[in-house]
Amino acid sequence: MNSETSKLDTPVTAFRGVGEARAAALLKMGILTAGDLLRCYPRAYQNRGDTVTLAEIREKLRNGESDGPFSVLLTIAAEPSVSMIRRGMTLLKVRAFDETDAVEITYFNQTYLRDKLTTGASFRFFGKFTLEKSKLKINSPICEPYAEGVPLPDIVPVYPLSAGLTQKMMASLVRDALRMCGNEIAEFLPSDALAELHLPTLGCTLTNIHKPESMDALEGAKRRLVFDELYLMFLSIALSGAKLRRDNTIPMKLSHEDAAAFKAVLPFELTNAQRRSVNEIAADMGGESLMNRILTGDVGSGKTIVAAAAIYIAVKNGYRAALMVPTEILANQHYEDLSGLFGKLGITCALLTGSTKKKERERILAGLNNSVRNGSGLNDDGPDSHTIDVVIGTHALISEGTVIDRLGLAVIDEQHRFGVTQRAALFEKAADVHCLVMSATPIPRTLTLATYGSIDVSRIDELPAGRQKIDTFIVDERYRERLNAFIRKQKQEGHQVYVVCPAVDEAEDDPYAKSYDGNDTDEMADVPLVENWRDTSVPLKAATVFAEVLAEALPDLKVGYVHGKQKPAQREAVMAEFASGELDVLVSTTVIEVGVNVPNATLMIVENAERFGLSQLHQLRGRVGRGKAKSYFILVSDSKSPVAKDRLNAIKSTSDGFKIAEYDLEMRGPGDFIGENGIIRQHGQMNFTLAATCRDTDMIERASYYAKRTAADDPELTEEINRRAAKQLGRFVKEFGNTQN
Repeated sequence: MNSETSKLDTPVTAFRGVGEARAAALLKMGILTAGDLLRCYPRAYQNRGDTVTLAEIREKLRNGESDGPFSVLLTIAAEPSVSMIRRGMTLLKVRAFDETDAVEITYFNQTYLRDKLTTGASFRFFGKFTLEKSKLKINSPICEPYAEGVPLPDIVPVYPLSAGLTQKMMASLVRDALRMCGNEIAEFLPSDALAELHLPTLGCTLTNIHKPESMDALEGAKRRLVFDELYLMFLSIALSGAKLRRDNTIPMKLSHEDAAAFKAVLPFELTNAQRRSVNEIAADMGGESLMNRILTGDVGSGKTIVAAAAIYIAVKNGYRAALMVPTEILANQHYEDLSGLFGKLGITCALLTGSTKKKERERILAGLNNSVRNGSGLNDDGPDSHTIDVVIGTHALISEGTVIDRLGLAVIDEQHRFGVTQRAALFEKAADVHCLVMSATPIPRTLTLATYGSIDVSRIDELPAGRQKIDTFIVDERYRERLNAFIRKQKQEGHQVYVVCPAVDEAEDDPYAKSYDGNDTDEMADVPLVENWRDTSVPLKAATVFAEVLAEALPDLKVGYVHGKQKPAQREAVMAEFASGELDVLVSTTVIEVGVNVPNATLMIVENAERFGLSQLHQLRGRVGRGKAKSYFILVSDSKSPVAKDRLNAIKSTSDGFKIAEYDLEMRGPGDFIGENGIIRQHGQMNFTLAATCRDTDMIERASYYAKRTAADDPELTEEINRRAAKQLGRFVKEFGNTQN
């Protein structure tokens, strides 16, 4: 074990002041070693160096601009007074002033400050101010003794905490860890990457993320950590892709003849983008290695029919195909759409879900184990009734006991709804299988090329002719009565309505809102580590509550609701009621974002529209306009934020999902595509702390480039610098890996 490793692996119990209780509190945060302390990044910073005068604070309060927190240099005017306002609660008050004004300062249960806040002493105070009857006041500010020539830190970190820890304790522990090993951390990025992107070294980065010399130094450190996360993610993808290519040395080449027979049974012409995608997939399936391709396209672009062409190729070559989708409703819809089409081609199709009866399930499983068309393609005599060529289903396809003989193609629809292990379970139903995954999230080309480095990408970037244009409107709460009247009008015309809310119930915490308690000085940070694009000034609407509100306002309509906390069977039952027309209005969270096809639904209203990502809103919009009737998409927002207004206007101005995705990436970073506020959209990959906010598409591309180069030049990561990268990668996957399925 070298010195670097031994120092980074020093247990926290070796640090001054860390006993059994404090070690247990650190363990709750995942902190065991000095290295863990260095990787416990501040969640925000207090910019105490940017001082203002009391007169400037008074002016801001009068104009309603801000109540802080502000940093101000003050002198104590008189000795503090201390009183007991109730049992166990003391109140300390002291007046202080600068050359422009005076302020009354209050502390609760901090009588020890009486000996510190002496007349004539100078301090730097940091906190949130109020103006009461023309008097400036501040409760429980942070105070630091101030003297000319004695520097105070301008930017102070605010750390995440667990019970039993304080900011002072965490700052002290991190300082000790930096002194111990901060300057000895070995670099793992290629030197030309550091030079090209002007990134600081890792040692310098960790110093400035914890003790920033300036805002510029802090921004440089954040930028380096963002690049690190992107580089490690892309390195993981590139290494996995290289392994996949090495493992796929036994090709299953499928010859593809002219697909005229398949096209002949279609009731429409394929678009140019669909034909291009079919050709790319066919070439893959007839290539020297197994297909590993993602098919992306806008809502309604016709991905399913492209997948059907791939299924046709597999069956024509004597193999079976499986199509796995996330919900029973979607499985039923695919089965209804495809079984008739495949029947015209002599291809037998079965539906296998959790609701399939035991006898029918046994018949299907038996049909999936029969020989497939004599192992050489479709018979001229028509399908064998005991043989099933294509199975469409949900998680039932990967349940124990489901065996699919001669599986040649696995297709996964709405692939981000499945975990990595679930996708792998389907692919492992055969020794060699071509893989096609579909995503209705239009992914910007920059991110597509970077993220799917090991996967070939087909993009359907045009919609079929005749697709309905959906009128989009932006309104606020003043339109509520008109909205209710419009809902009733849709019902009178024989149509149905979606209403989407961002929360499940009123008790649900808003993960993006920040609250500041005047008695908790740790909560007065004014510079967040991760910028939040959401406007949290407007309260969240809850689906469960709003469904009741609508039912009361529209008693003649049948209102139901669904959300992700319901049991799957309950959720499926309500969605089936809506699909069959038994419900007039479906109030929902974003569980309806994908996998729901109700052509009779002509109106969607999205509450708190400012809370959703643009690509997410575009996905939701795709739930209407699926029939022949005129459809509408109404965004309800009371946000006054210019950023929120610009984002919603972007949705209103275009129906091009790829343009919207590019705009979303430009405005707020990878978000829906890589991660959002630390959550990976595609379950089973990785969480992020910083990369989700990256708006620099060049950085994304360069991180991908250097990661792919490293994987290509040194796939076993044996070179010294790459051995360090391997260690970082192992920690990164362990720390940020998401095992959710």
